[in-house]
Formats: sequence, C-alpha cells, structure tokens
Amino acid sequence: MSAVTSDTNKDRIFIFDTTLRDGEQSPGATMTLEEKLQVAEALDEMGVDIIEAGFPIASNGDFEAVVAVAKRAKNSVIAGLARAIPADIDRAAEAVRHAPRGRIHTFVSTSPIHLAHQMRKTQDEVLEIISKTVAQARNLIDDVEWSAMDATRTPIEYLMRCVEAAIKAGATTINLPDTVGYAIPEEHFAMFKTIIEKVPGADKAIFSTHCHNDLGLAVANSLAGVRGGARQIECTINGLGERAGNAALEEVVMALRTRGDAMPYHTQIETTHLARASKIVSAAANFPVQYNKAIVGKNAFAHESGIHQDGMLKNAETYEIMTPASVGIKETTLVMGKHSGRAAFKDKLKELGYELGDNAFQEAFVRFKDLADRKKHVYDADIVALVDDEVGSVGDRIRIVAMEVVSKIGGVHKCDMTLTIDGEETSVSYEGTGSVDAIFNAIKQAVGQEPNLVLYAVDGVTGGTDAQASAHVRLEMNGRIVSGNAAEPDTLVASARAYLNAYNRLLIERGAAAQGAMAG
Repeated sequence: MSAVTSDTNKDRIFIFDTTLRDGEQSPGATMTLEEKLQVAEALDEMGVDIIEAGFPIASNGDFEAVVAVAKRAKNSVIAGLARAIPADIDRAAEAVRHAPRGRIHTFVSTSPIHLAHQMRKTQDEVLEIISKTVAQARNLIDDVEWSAMDATRTPIEYLMRCVEAAIKAGATTINLPDTVGYAIPEEHFAMFKTIIEKVPGADKAIFSTHCHNDLGLAVANSLAGVRGGARQIECTINGLGERAGNAALEEVVMALRTRGDAMPYHTQIETTHLARASKIVSAAANFPVQYNKAIVGKNAFAHESGIHQDGMLKNAETYEIMTPASVGIKETTLVMGKHSGRAAFKDKLKELGYELGDNAFQEAFVRFKDLADRKKHVYDADIVALVDDEVGSVGDRIRIVAMEVVSKIGGVHKCDMTLTIDGEETSVSYEGTGSVDAIFNAIKQAVGQEPNLVLYAVDGVTGGTDAQASAHVRLEMNGRIVSGNAAEPDTLVASARAYLNAYNRLLIERGAAAQGAMAG
C-alpha cells in the first residue's frame, strides 16, 4: 500500500489536484513549463496530497513537465495520467519514477454511450482491458488509481463489475468520475454508498470523486460522494477545467472546514495558501477569477450594502461565515501610503507572506513609494502585484529607461523608447497600428530579435480609474514559450514591462540552452 492509501483515519479526505492536467485542458489555458513548476510548488507547499502533473503520452512537452514536477516534489504524490493502453502506462511510469512518491492514474470508459461510440467495445472486452492494464500498472508501481470514465452514466451493476476487476488487478484508488457533470447529489451519494457496500474488496481501496461543473453541481456532488464513502476529492484551483470546469479545490476544502458540524471530515490543506494559489493559477492560465467567485473572488469578502456594513462593524460574524485571513486574504486597508517608511513596508510584506532579500526589498520599496505618489489609495492587492512583478524582474538583461507614446484617432501611433541592454543604453522609435503594437515593435527593434506574440492580456488589480493594470504577455521563439507579467498604474507602461519581462526570460532560456549545447 502507498503512503496515501495506508492512512487509517476514516475521516481524512485526500485532496487530488488536477489543475496541471484537467485544468490545463481548458481552451486557452495552456501553461509553460516554468508556470507549471510554479503552480506545482504552490500546491505542494499548500499540502495537496496528490498532484496530477500531466498526461505524459500526450506530447514530449507534457512528459517533460511531469518529470520536472516529479523531480521537484517534496511532499505530494505525483500522478501521471494514462489511457488503458500499455504504451500510455509505460510512459506514465517513466515520468513519475522521478518523484519521491509516484502514482499511475489509468482510465477507461464504462458507460453504454462511450462503449458504443468511442470505445466500440463490448462490456466483457472492457473488463478484460481493465484487468490487464491495471495489473500492468501495478507491476510498475505500488500506487495505482483506476477511473471509470463517465461512471455516473454507467449502469450500477456493470460499474460494480468494473470496480471489482480493477481492485482485483491491484488498483489502490478507485475513481468514479462525473465526467460530463450529469449527476445530482442524491444520485452521487447513492452510487458511492452502493458500490462501497456491495463490491468485494472495496475496503482495500480509497474511493475518489471527480466532478465536472456542467450543471453547477461539482462541489455539491463531490461532498455528496464523501458522505457516500469517498475519501479522495479530485479538484482544481479556481475550478479550472474543460467546458464549465471542475470542482474548485478552495470551495470543497473550505466547505469541509466551515461546516464540520454537518460534514465531520478534514483535509491536510493549509487554507491560508488558497488565495495565493488562486492568483498563481489565474496568472499562469490567463483565466481571470470572476469577482463573485466563492472563497477567492475579489468580492468574496466585500460588503457594499448599508445593512451588511452596519452588521460587519458590529460583529463580522453577522455576514461572514469564515474570516478572510483563513484563506490567505488580508482585509483591505488604506494605512499604506507615501508617508509609510521601510519598517512599515517590511511589516506589511511579512503580513502578506513575503520575505525578500535586501536588494529585492529595496527595489520593491522604491517602486512602492513611486506608486504611492501616483495612486490615492494603495491596497494590499496593489502591493502583492507590485512585489510579484519586482521579484520576477530582478536580474533582467533588458530594462526600460524612458518611454513616450503618441496616439491619435485615425492617425499615427508612435513609441519613442530608451532601453538598457546588458548595461548599454539604446534609443529607438517605431510606429504601429496601435499604441501597444508600437511599443512591442520598438522593443523588438532595439533588441534585434523577432519573438512571436502568443498572448497579450490586461486586467485591473483593484477598482477605480487609478487602479494598477496587470499585464500578461506570452512570447514564443525557436520553439520556446515564456510568460511575462507586470503591474503599473499606466496600462501602456504595464504592457511594455510585461513584454520585457517575457523577453528577458527568453534571453535567459536561450543563454542556458546555448551553454548546454556547448557543454554537450
């Protein structure tokens, strides 16, 4: 038995995060290797039990990402997904063998509609596939998870036969996913309860839920599955995932924590990391979190109604069932401003969870003072964006010195820019179809390279016309893809700095690749 499945505490719920696999399958949510490693590190530090790092057979890039995540794992089990195909299983085993603890997660369809139109197999043929492929996986690794794709539309009698076959072949975790978000809580509860009570050997495995949100019931169904006997929940940060997404990790975790009276179960998640993880995934996938998103949305702990505000001032529990601090969100304050000194700024950074070195702190403080001079109110979110941006830019080879942009409706858009490249100053001027186009073209002209712009997006860090703009840029050159982020009160400056942030990462990667080639 693996370290995960040997836990004897019947009230312990294991959290299986599939942000890097199922979440990344959201159209447009593809992450770079660097972004995947950043997400995986946040999940590992937060206490996620199992991280599904990818689908190793899908591509060389996916394989390499799973290997990289596996090598850096400290506490989490690292899982690789595999179809019920021998080559898939071998590839997954090769990828996760680098982890201190690895898992092969293999799956096959079981519902009549999938068997008829996708698998084109009989029930008996699928049973044979289950037995052979699960046994193959178990011969390669001790920790094997088996999933019945489209379990909730599979007749219960046949589903029980499949589960029994998987357990006999050596599966240590059995996942019964609501692949298309079809179930309702009562059905989900009954499915797990029936199978766990009736299938021979069910006590030898951990049962798992994996719910999609097509009807908005993913979290409710996951919790119903737990009541039915499941002890693992598969979920994603921010509910990221195909179509309408998956059960949101932050929601299931906080539901269990907040309503322990009705659901006496617990997880090992350090909930104060939830807001930070949400921001990291949102930036990496370039999927903004809706303002009224439960737990981690900008308005999750905001109160505008006069009645609500009155109640909050008298006792926060009148309208908040959990504290912002419990999920890593600090209550918005206005105490930081242009008169704040280094000690106050350092104390605020510590409160927000940052420990910076002397150089990084000094650069962040200078930018904070500059921001405070320009912005009426400096919120915690402004400081978080500023520090994340500054930490990501330390050691840049290209830096912006000055920039002037001229925009005219129906006329010329022009950017005059001065940059330092490896310490040498250079000035350029370029026209474009728009202001941002002129800025990006000016940078390319100065550096002398032509990366392909894969993605450009801008979002507001806080509200108001003086809000910082958070810009996200993704560049590709010679097969390498990198991302850059920046936050500034001025959208054009944020865009320029985000582009430079990505460009610097390209130069670093190119230099590392050249050194590797020379060493070889």
